[in-house]
Amino acid sequence: MIFVDRLDAGRRLAAACSTYRNEWPNPVVLGIPRGGVPVAAVIADALDAPLDVILVRKLGLPRNEEVAMGAIGEGVRVVDDGLVRVMGVTDEQLARVEEREQAELERRVRRYREGRHPVDLNGATAVVVDDGLATGATARAACAVARAQGAASVVLAVPVAPPDWEPQPGEDADSFVCVARPSGFFAIGQWYRDFTQTTDAEVRRLLGLPSE
Repeated sequence: MIFVDRLDAGRRLAAACSTYRNEWPNPVVLGIPRGGVPVAAVIADALDAPLDVILVRKLGLPRNEEVAMGAIGEGVRVVDDGLVRVMGVTDEQLARVEEREQAELERRVRRYREGRHPVDLNGATAVVVDDGLATGATARAACAVARAQGAASVVLAVPVAPPDWEPQPGEDADSFVCVARPSGFFAIGQWYRDFTQTTDAEVRRLLGLPSE
């Protein structure tokens, strides 16, 4: 165990990000729902930056969903055409995956937006936050969406990640901030004393939305 809970993780990650406070132009902190939002809220407060969610759905390969062949976000579609071609994914298979993930994306938009527009990322530094990385596929998808939405640079910030995980500069994130990269990494939850699932209600509260 490294972190007590997501609040503790957020405080320690915010401290790791503090040296960038005056260097990041126009930072916007984006939490990946659901578990990344409590962590992101602490960082946004520390950086005196806007907090928003980045609503993204990974498009996983039909036979290996952990491998992302693309991602969709609000008004954004990113597909790795080369990977799709090499893995022999048909147009019909891609369409089925995208239809399923689009339905979940739209559900989350309704839940976490209530008609509000996302924070404008044009020219901003997007600080993408999750409560940890395992494969990194979702975080990579979120970074791709942030970049496609106009972010000038993308920073990926997480409390914990496998020791051998590295972002691909210019594709995943321009900078990577991580508190701990322990050996023996099997799952994010093993490094938290309390890894209780974050609820939709908690995400809505942190975003300043009324309770349902």
